Amino acid sequence: MKFRGLLILLFLTLFSVKSFATHIVGGEIYYDCLGGNNYKITLKVYRDCYYGIPPFDSPGYIGVYDSNGSVLQTVDMGVADSTLIPAVINNPCFTPPVDVCVEEGVYIKILNLPPIAGGYVLSYQRCCRNSSILNIVNASQVGATYQIPILDVSIATCNSTPRYTNFPPLFLCAGVPFSFDHSATDPDGDSLYYQLCDAYEGADASNPTPVPPSPPPYTFVSYTAPYSGANPMSSSPSLIINPLSGLMTGTPNMIGRWVVGVCVSEYRNGILLTTNKRDFQFNVENCPNLPVASIPLQSVFCFGNQVHFSQNSINAFSYHWDFGESSTVLDVSAINSPTWTYADTGSYNVTLIINPGSLCADTNTSVFRIYPPLVPTFIPPPGECIYKNSFDFTAAGAFMGNGTFNWNFGANANPSTSTQQNPTNIVFNSVGTFPVILTVNENGCTTSYTNNVLVYPKPLANYGLQTAIACDLQPVHFVDSSQADTPLTYVWGFGDETISTQQNPFHTYPTIGTYFTNLIITTAHGCVDTFALPTSLTVFPSPQAGFTVTPKDTSIFYPDVSMTDQSIDAIACSVFWGDGASYNNCDSVHRFNKPGTYTVMQVVLNTYGCYDTAYSEVLIRPEFLFWLPNAFTPNNNELNDVFKPVLLGVHDYSFLIFDRWGEKIYEAKDLDDGWNGCYKSKLCSNDVYVYKITFRDDVGGNYHQYIGRVTLVR
Repeated sequence: MKFRGLLILLFLTLFSVKSFATHIVGGEIYYDCLGGNNYKITLKVYRDCYYGIPPFDSPGYIGVYDSNGSVLQTVDMGVADSTLIPAVINNPCFTPPVDVCVEEGVYIKILNLPPIAGGYVLSYQRCCRNSSILNIVNASQVGATYQIPILDVSIATCNSTPRYTNFPPLFLCAGVPFSFDHSATDPDGDSLYYQLCDAYEGADASNPTPVPPSPPPYTFVSYTAPYSGANPMSSSPSLIINPLSGLMTGTPNMIGRWVVGVCVSEYRNGILLTTNKRDFQFNVENCPNLPVASIPLQSVFCFGNQVHFSQNSINAFSYHWDFGESSTVLDVSAINSPTWTYADTGSYNVTLIINPGSLCADTNTSVFRIYPPLVPTFIPPPGECIYKNSFDFTAAGAFMGNGTFNWNFGANANPSTSTQQNPTNIVFNSVGTFPVILTVNENGCTTSYTNNVLVYPKPLANYGLQTAIACDLQPVHFVDSSQADTPLTYVWGFGDETISTQQNPFHTYPTIGTYFTNLIITTAHGCVDTFALPTSLTVFPSPQAGFTVTPKDTSIFYPDVSMTDQSIDAIACSVFWGDGASYNNCDSVHRFNKPGTYTVMQVVLNTYGCYDTAYSEVLIRPEFLFWLPNAFTPNNNELNDVFKPVLLGVHDYSFLIFDRWGEKIYEAKDLDDGWNGCYKSKLCSNDVYVYKITFRDDVGGNYHQYIGRVTLVR
């Protein structure tokens, strides 16, 4: 508002009764660091110059205290440079009262304050306030304290404090919304935060100008119920101040005088440095038929470029809006609640003129900020192993960076939360998939994004040996029994400067000795574990197998083969002849039943339990033999009782007997079977019988058939 603040407050500086002298209307103290431990101290005091007596203190005094409240010096601030606060009213619909006078007194002094532990506190005190103030108990007996700390250099070096830009309007109109820029500036560019706060009391009627002022800490004024520092006056909606911009708004609804305290705190890298507390007096009066243009504060941010404007002006009959977009002349409207779509993001000065062109026009200007959509995101860092996990996160996506960042990593993380934009070294205490939530609060908007991080388990390396005995020149089988949730890669250390990457390797030790083995496993996620057998591996000497066979080449007619043991350092010996036969005596003779080439194996064992094996081949050449008698006497005298051929070196054998009428009375397939002269369990009569014998020889596989007669004689 261009004149509304002055318009509203000028009505209320005084009531019509001059029954009590008043003085203090408000004030603040701040400083600038000039370097070399020199500080420019500025004290601003505001007094009621119409009813108030006496004039500004001449000289004014401030006290300099250490952090323990001990006075170090009393500083003569000299004579105030005084200026009247102008009561300018440019609305012909309203004539301000003539008994309005507020005077500003400014004291300036340069002090040299060497660094001390805990820093300094500067303070000024003066009594008293106006007796008609409604929100302070016994206001006429209550003074004011204005104080500011000078920081210990360990907190900030050569810091300058924030200071307020404008003095509040002299009066407010009851029932009329007002908007006042109560912002401050900071020479160091620190972040500023605003809030309503309790005013300090100080001095009293019996000692209105204490020299030096009383030491800190200072007490707050006593507020009349239901008022407080956070709720200092009757207003609907309540008096508030934007914590980021310092814009003060409200609609006072009770005539009277009210003391209001405002604090501006400066932060650097998230650390509170100082707070400048200023209090002042609002005077609320009745302003009938006063036109007041009013644009409500912007409440919707970062949700697009289209804005719907509303207004709560008083005594308005026509409207002229200017939406502040300099790239076009079309950004105007004459309707009550227009809508405008901005071409781009940015800050725009929106102006509303009510009753334009008339004597009772009023203008209000408000800043609207168009922000890009708030779309935070982050790329989850790669998964890590539980025993070494440490995650770093980086906020990404669409945001301006002037808001707050809140990370929630969950109860399994340390730390579980962070307010940094890019937090680091987040450690999880268990394996699994953990949701991470990033919430960005910026320009009045709050948006969250969730994604997961993975913490992998540590694998468990383990292995054993298939046999308990290890012998030189004989493979030792290493058997993996590791546990993991993914396929593994292996690195075996055998203790003899050789390795293997197989899962279950065999390793041959060339020499006897003692070896320490180990296994390193790695999962697909890069998680590693190592295991070593708790005891060393001892490799024992092996026996030496050896033998000779005689003959190595013979026929089936002479199938007996002898073995002579020639092993060394063996205590046991076994021989396997290759045809299924085996003996535990290596000096032995074996008869082969069929021709063929046979691999003879010798296995020897020594006292350590180590084995060795030797091999040799024996060739049994096939031969063919057939002979058959022409008569037999089955009389159970064990002489010529069975009729059968004598065969050697044949296969696919068939033996048939027929009587003289051609009936088959006997059949055999086995070379060892023969006819006992019976048919159907009865002995056949003496007679001549026909036989038929077929087979293939083992020499060349040739087919043979013999048909003849045999005489059965009893």
